Amino acid sequence: MSATSEKPATIPAPAIEELILTIRGQRVMLDSDLARLYGIATMRFNEAFKRNSARFPSDFAFQLSKDEFRVLRSQIVTSNGRGGRRHLPWVFTEHGAIMLASVLNSPVAVATSIAVVRAFVRLREFAITHREFAEKLEELEKTVNSHSKELKTVFDMLRQIMAPPTRAIGFHVQHEVDDAGTKPPLRATSPKK
Repeated sequence: MSATSEKPATIPAPAIEELILTIRGQRVMLDSDLARLYGIATMRFNEAFKRNSARFPSDFAFQLSKDEFRVLRSQIVTSNGRGGRRHLPWVFTEHGAIMLASVLNSPVAVATSIAVVRAFVRLREFAITHREFAEKLEELEKTVNSHSKELKTVFDMLRQIMAPPTRAIGFHVQHEVDDAGTKPPLRATSPKK
């Protein structure tokens, strides 16, 4: 960098992360947000992008549909009248953000692209950590559920032990009556099985 060139500003990753959206299952940034980060007007940003459109396949950049933009506008405050957008916005994936550095080719663009890529990487790491946490939580839940089944079995067995017997315990005295209606002497028998 020469002494006359502009020193790139350091952009904190959390500030950039707030600008990253998920659209069509991809993490992207709006052209207007990237233009603001690069310090140029959105119109000039899009002109540079369109002059180099061959460098941006659909997995690097894509234009929002009217419905996507309507939903996006309902989620964030954007101008709806005079002075607002005249065209549907373009969004850029992490790969598109990297490619923008070569298209805009200035020290600010390079520094901004590095900051944007770092923000994408931090979000990816967070997503991986979140996924690992979710997997561990699911594993713990399965362990608890399997233990609860085992505990249920133990409690069922305890209930059976504590329940009153369903058959008589000990000796039973049977009284037999003969044809004359007299009772013969008592006789002890073991319980029937």
